[in-house]
Amino acid sequence: MPEVKINIGGRSFEVACQEGEEHFLTSAAALLDNEASVLSSQIGRMPEARMLLMSGLMLADKTAGMEEKLRDLESKLGAQEALIEEMRARPEPEPKQIEVPVVPTAVTDTLAELAARTEAMASALEERVGVSSEDQSA
Repeated sequence: MPEVKINIGGRSFEVACQEGEEHFLTSAAALLDNEASVLSSQIGRMPEARMLLMSGLMLADKTAGMEEKLRDLESKLGAQEALIEEMRARPEPEPKQIEVPVVPTAVTDTLAELAARTEAMASALEERVGVSSEDQSA
């Protein structure tokens, strides 16, 4: 069983752990050391047992807060998943028929006739202008 040397609140400790769990132990010790450092900066030097107790309680408080947030988020997630399932279970909406106004044939015929007349008038005008400019140049 390996022994790991950890520092908490400026004090060294040797702690045994299972093979391969050294990393987890050092990570946990770092969290506890952070809390102990906060305590030491606020309160000053205190007995080792009290420092460890207070640091542990501070971490437990943070953990309890995170667990509460996790429960809230899991509850919200469950509600969202239920909503998604409800929406998936709904039948597809009925297709809507949309009516698009159509221009009556009489109107399009009249417009086509007006366009043809306009083009004929433009051609006639071009011919006159072309003839009179040819007459002037001669």
